[in-house]
Amino acid sequence: MDAKKIVLLVGALIIAVTTALLARSMFNSSSAPQVSAAAMPEADQPHVLVATKALPVGTIIDAESFRFQPWPKELVEQVYFLRGQADPAKLAGSVVRNPVTAGQPLTQGSLIQPGDRGFLAAALGPGMRAITVPVSAQSSVAGFVFPGDRVDLMLTQSVAGGGDGEALKVSETILRNLRVLATDQRTDAMGPDGKPVVQTYSNVTVEVTPKIAEKIQVAQTIGSLSMSLRSIADNMSDLDAAIAGGDIDLPANADPATEKKIIARLAARPVERGSTYSTGADVSRFQRSSVPAKAETMSPVAMGPNGPQATVAYKGPVIRVARGTNVTEVPVGGK
Repeated sequence: MDAKKIVLLVGALIIAVTTALLARSMFNSSSAPQVSAAAMPEADQPHVLVATKALPVGTIIDAESFRFQPWPKELVEQVYFLRGQADPAKLAGSVVRNPVTAGQPLTQGSLIQPGDRGFLAAALGPGMRAITVPVSAQSSVAGFVFPGDRVDLMLTQSVAGGGDGEALKVSETILRNLRVLATDQRTDAMGPDGKPVVQTYSNVTVEVTPKIAEKIQVAQTIGSLSMSLRSIADNMSDLDAAIAGGDIDLPANADPATEKKIIARLAARPVERGSTYSTGADVSRFQRSSVPAKAETMSPVAMGPNGPQATVAYKGPVIRVARGTNVTEVPVGGK
């Protein structure tokens, strides 16, 4: 190959490479530029108080029921609780007036704070009543029962009977799963610093049905009342046992959401059936397990015009024999 052809070939190769580079540059310059959106600084974005779970009407909220969450500035309403303006510690113990879904902002109109008018009425469920029960400091879990907790109510009494003067000692769980609304005049569990405050009290206000309210009034005249604190897991376990035993009927054609609401409502109701008891014999071998038997009684056997003529001790059924105006009682098996 001569030198002239080699020069022409090299020149054509250079021109092709240059054309390819120019075309690539033109295509890159015509593509849309990538725009990166600048995130709004979190310090400049408002934070509103939102519910961390569904809050039905009458719920007594605690510190775990809400949290502050960033919220678009243009969607912030004046009724929202904003960080820096609202004190979460003061909201604990409030009652939900209107239902709030999870993730929804809490509004000032959706809560009733302790001390406000209608606070206790808002905390009651439909058809429920509030009744105050006197308890002693020793029998009230040492002050560790707070509004919103659930307790069982026990009645302790001495049952008199028999002739030896020794009564039967018995303690009975008469009511279960009662929701505490207030302790004395205290309707929230938090102190000024936002932490739970343990203090003794002598009165506890609980949520009950009208029939249970009547039972508690009678129980106060029979003996002394005391409370035992329930575990959160007890409600569902008792409900499962009631459903399995046929005590509670769930609709067969209910959708999962409706069935969940029914189960939650049943788990929150107070229970007055299935009470348990313990007697003195269950605690000590020197105590009784039943009411002592009555001693032998004395009864007149011969009635005259001026009253009884003689008395004898007897036990068991008798036969009355009338001879004129005289009536004689003869024990069965006697002469």
